[in-house]
Amino acid sequence: MKNVLHENTTEQEIALLAAVDCGEYDAESSMRELEELAKSADAAVAATVIQKRERPSPATYLGEGKLAQIKEQCEQLGANVLIFDGELTPSQQRNIENLTDMKVVDRTELILDIFARRARSGEGKLQVELAQLNYRITRLGGQGKMLSRLGGGIGTRGPGESKLESDKRHIRRRIYALENELKEVEKRRNFLRRRRKKNGVTTCAIVGYTNAGKSTLLNALTGAGVLAQDKLFATLDPTARALMLPDGRKIMLVDTVGFISRLPHQLVEAFKSTLEEAVGADLIFNVCDASDPACAEQIKVTTSLLGELGCENTPIITVMNKCDLVPEIYTIPTLGNTVFISAKEGVGFDKLLAKAVALLPADTLSATLLIPFADGAKIAPLREHAAIHAQRFTEEGTLLELTAPKTVLAAYRRYIIHPTESSDDERF
Repeated sequence: MKNVLHENTTEQEIALLAAVDCGEYDAESSMRELEELAKSADAAVAATVIQKRERPSPATYLGEGKLAQIKEQCEQLGANVLIFDGELTPSQQRNIENLTDMKVVDRTELILDIFARRARSGEGKLQVELAQLNYRITRLGGQGKMLSRLGGGIGTRGPGESKLESDKRHIRRRIYALENELKEVEKRRNFLRRRRKKNGVTTCAIVGYTNAGKSTLLNALTGAGVLAQDKLFATLDPTARALMLPDGRKIMLVDTVGFISRLPHQLVEAFKSTLEEAVGADLIFNVCDASDPACAEQIKVTTSLLGELGCENTPIITVMNKCDLVPEIYTIPTLGNTVFISAKEGVGFDKLLAKAVALLPADTLSATLLIPFADGAKIAPLREHAAIHAQRFTEEGTLLELTAPKTVLAAYRRYIIHPTESSDDERF
């Protein structure tokens, strides 16, 4: 049990975190993660309590004696919300509220609240609202005091408690409308994926545990300028940016929503179209926080979720990020498709991109082109779609040594004077 006294001088919620340790997972590690989640929801953590039990109490999750101790502890610390590291049933939530006379939030509701804060795009807001309503509709009959919550704080954001006080038919109508809107969003996403494939666009999805540095990596490689903060689920909306590989190929780098252990199934379903960016990708960067003691467990979580999404046959590079915090890790030999980087310091990108080149299907060629000055306008597309290694001017025109996709070089056949392979038409 850990106590940290706080003076409740502001509107900030003061939380006591509670969990049952049944031996199914590392309760201490999970509690540390719950503490980070609470902080991401702008709650101050006053204390943490873990009770060892064979199984949670069907009626009150924790034992009633432990809940009585928690109530007294909350009065001493000034805590005004209980956050449980598990998904409570409606009756458990009602019973705990009655016994403690406090607001009660479970892990799922806390994560949904954070998602409601972070969603910025129209699609993201639709997905969060759908997840919240699917979670809450089953709890209308057992929420007890929750239905009186009309103020701010954890668990009251998003679609709003006032909507939940109306009958279930109204909520079901809203869920139906949201599902139809998201189906249209999914159609647009699928159309964009098909168009990328048709146009020969190679995509690489950045996935990984939340707060592992995915957005920082995207910014460092492409200058995307997306929000990157030391918070869980700092960004939810996927961002796609072009990236030029060392061999001249241009690929589309797509950031995705972060994973977390025991990610609520409502969110997995709601964000399915976003997560499927990984399914349709030609390559996946699985970004991990090398400085986190739970790094190995986080890799298991992301690998498991990728398997559930159907990414078993997609090449995956395990990107060990934040190595600047554990510099000794650079001396460890890498195994398989693993690279050590620091997205913040810009270290290890050369090895990462070289590994990407090796795993992606080879569809580029190196060649020397001689483009007459009269056709000088044709050089501009090459600067965008090819890697130009050298350029010099001769009496006949501009001489370029470059590496470019075969589809690009196909339009420049008559200018090729020194390809690395024979210039037979079948190569293009």
